[in-house]
Amino acid sequence: MNSSTPSSSAGGPGSADSTGPRRNSKRPKYSRFTQQELPACKPILTPKWVISTFLLISFIFIPIGLASLFASRDVVEIVHGYETDCIPEGSRSDKVGFIQSSLDKTCNRTLRVPKEMKQPIYVYYELDNFYQNHRRYVRSRSDHQLRSPKSERNIGDCGPEDATSNRMPIVPCGLIAWSLFNDTYGFTRNNQQLNINKRDISWKSDRDRKFGRNVYPRNFQNGTLIGGGRLNSSIPLSEQEDLIVWMRTAALPTFRKLYGKIEVDLQAGEIINVTLQNNYNTYSFKGKKKLVLSTTSWLGGKNSFLGVAYLTIGGMSFFLAMVFVVIYLITPRQLGDPSYLSWNRNPGGH
Repeated sequence: MNSSTPSSSAGGPGSADSTGPRRNSKRPKYSRFTQQELPACKPILTPKWVISTFLLISFIFIPIGLASLFASRDVVEIVHGYETDCIPEGSRSDKVGFIQSSLDKTCNRTLRVPKEMKQPIYVYYELDNFYQNHRRYVRSRSDHQLRSPKSERNIGDCGPEDATSNRMPIVPCGLIAWSLFNDTYGFTRNNQQLNINKRDISWKSDRDRKFGRNVYPRNFQNGTLIGGGRLNSSIPLSEQEDLIVWMRTAALPTFRKLYGKIEVDLQAGEIINVTLQNNYNTYSFKGKKKLVLSTTSWLGGKNSFLGVAYLTIGGMSFFLAMVFVVIYLITPRQLGDPSYLSWNRNPGGH
């Protein structure tokens, strides 16, 4: 053999000589964290566990759903729409013209109490097709101006209702305040006046933090186009709770806002006479107005959605539990050995 012939041990191509350049490995360094081998709860979903879980959910959700439905059923509610009935028959072909005119808009309605209503009885007005969540409408306000008299000229976002024709700031400015609801309601029973308590109808946090105690209305509704209600210029904004309630904008086009509270009981079958002023213009955008009298329960007002939702989830869980029981009894399946699961094996070589 020729001694000059290179051998595989001489470091040529394909040589396994340890002295040659080593190829960098992209294999990550072993770590229990990166390999997800840290101690953790990894339950094995056996048929008994699955069936027990569904039954537990059903046993919890179904009673809650029934309790919610019963609480909603106990709420007594009177809803009366008046946007059409309070327009004289001769003016119903031009509702917008009537509501914008100076004609008397007093309207008398009669309500019958279907069931006994325990005090306090909450009086709401409900508007439909009114989009308080419109982006431009929501932004048209000045929270700084509402809190402090030093910021009365902070009207940058309030357009178009930001200032008068001679550039004097409007307080409160913006479209939300300008469109303040201004229908009024009066109630009588057996020719006796039912007083409406309008104190504490707004959120306490709004009164204390968002509306200043030394901020008073100025130049409000002084333009040629009146959007809604007027404000008493001698009362600070923190005490004008109709405004505070209105300026907490609604997320949906159909909403209710609290008008006041009747603090006497109403008996079943009683007749309530309502004298209202139909001032607010919902006819330009084909909106609707309703007067609502409602009691409350431990869950709030009348709303069956929560109870139906709980019953639906609970019923579906119970149904699935029964389906798995039948499957398990008819075609049982033997479980494998859990020791073969990856997290139960020791990582070899580490």
